[in-house]
Amino acid sequence: MRRELILSAVFVLITAVLPARAELVFFQSGRAMSVKAIRSDGNELILHLRSGGEIRCDRTLITKVEPDEIEYPEEVLEALPFARAILEPAAIPEQYRDLITKTARKHGVDARVVNALIQVESAYHSRAVSPKGARGLMQLMPATGRQYGALDLFDPKVNLDAGIQHLKKLLARYDLPLALAAYNAGEAAVDRFGGVPPFKETQNYVTRILRLLNRS
Repeated sequence: MRRELILSAVFVLITAVLPARAELVFFQSGRAMSVKAIRSDGNELILHLRSGGEIRCDRTLITKVEPDEIEYPEEVLEALPFARAILEPAAIPEQYRDLITKTARKHGVDARVVNALIQVESAYHSRAVSPKGARGLMQLMPATGRQYGALDLFDPKVNLDAGIQHLKKLLARYDLPLALAAYNAGEAAVDRFGGVPPFKETQNYVTRILRLLNRS
């Protein structure tokens, strides 16, 4: 209890004094990531991501926060030692391990692909929300979720079932790189350009997932 109070005080001080400074956030899992900013919301911390969007997480999941005064593009971020952990296959949180494996098997999709996609999409944060409104572990838009009867996209079980079904649909139509591109940018964009769209976000997205699969 005392440790939690101390951490709480530290985070309140950081968010109050350094609201605009980028931060390095270190998690209990040993992973670390650079974020644009952190703010407090009750028992949760809201991490504002460099790529846009935010992640909500319990304070106790974070061990420390250090100032990151260097502004750098995504390419440089990938080269830094602390950031390489983000690009390595992450340890799957225990509460999702069996659920992902069983749901992937149920729909006939390779669980390794699902895990790599989740790591890039949400880093296993079930309440992650993108700037465009994509939600949950597999970052589904509400309209996409409704196609598969998924209403509560913050429910990991619901999100995974709908997300894996959607991924399966794309894999039935495209090869893996194009299916991933379609998951990120939409089928219309893939069809329009006849391949991975020339969007930096989508190209980086596909590259990251394929890199994770090669390292798994």
